[in-house]
Amino acid sequence: MAEHNDVLVRMVNIWKSFGHVEVLRGVNFHVGYNEIVGLLGDNGAGKSTLIKILTGVHHPDRGEIYWKGEKLIGYSVARARDLGIETVFQERALSEQHTIWRNIFMGREITTSWGFIDVKKEREETERIMRQYMGFTSAALSVDSMVGTMSGGEKQGVAIARALHFQADLIILDEPTTGLSLSETQKVLGFVEEIKKNGKSAIFITHNIYHVYPVADRIVILDRGSIVGEFEKTAISLEKLVEKLYLVARTGRLENNSQEVSVPKDQEKSERDLQSFMP
Repeated sequence: MAEHNDVLVRMVNIWKSFGHVEVLRGVNFHVGYNEIVGLLGDNGAGKSTLIKILTGVHHPDRGEIYWKGEKLIGYSVARARDLGIETVFQERALSEQHTIWRNIFMGREITTSWGFIDVKKEREETERIMRQYMGFTSAALSVDSMVGTMSGGEKQGVAIARALHFQADLIILDEPTTGLSLSETQKVLGFVEEIKKNGKSAIFITHNIYHVYPVADRIVILDRGSIVGEFEKTAISLEKLVEKLYLVARTGRLENNSQEVSVPKDQEKSERDLQSFMP
């Protein structure tokens, strides 16, 4: 097992309950430097709770979090952002009533020596950001374009570009392809590849294996609060991975080397779980 300082972030033995419901049960999860990790699971698997702990929204009942080898004490949302952890939420990534340049610098405005917003510089920087991180060269899309007029994939691109510009080391993508067409999904996957090209890391949260597999370095499967599978993409084909997901959905078991995790499920729910991993 790698030491704590060999990875960007490591969550060790994370437990979390809400009332009498155990949402996370001894989860060990890590993201390496310059790595894209697909976090896959059905609704209720614990993905959102795990990420909210990682971003300081919730505190674990038990467990530890290490960032670049340092154990985090008194962790909070503000601390997570200061460390370089940014989350791109599908529905709340941007302000649709404002232009691209305003969205890029919203809350982090460039100001003049007099304390006023430096509009000229923000627009120039946005032009550069759009070219560098998004490859936007179309005359139909400028820094003054209203975000509300953009496609879903383009909106995700702006949010990812913003995180890269502000030097986020870890970008968390919350269901970035949900509800998008095939062409728009391909755009988003292209933006995810840009994260890796820029030497940064990402957690790609999804319930659809076909969306995350093309861009992920590693796939982690979370089911009912426990990690039931973890696979390097170079070691498993998409077809084999789908078979593993089918096994989890049907039986609650998934063999990972010599380890087997069992979660009892009824037949009707197992069929729903299997469908949730598919397009």
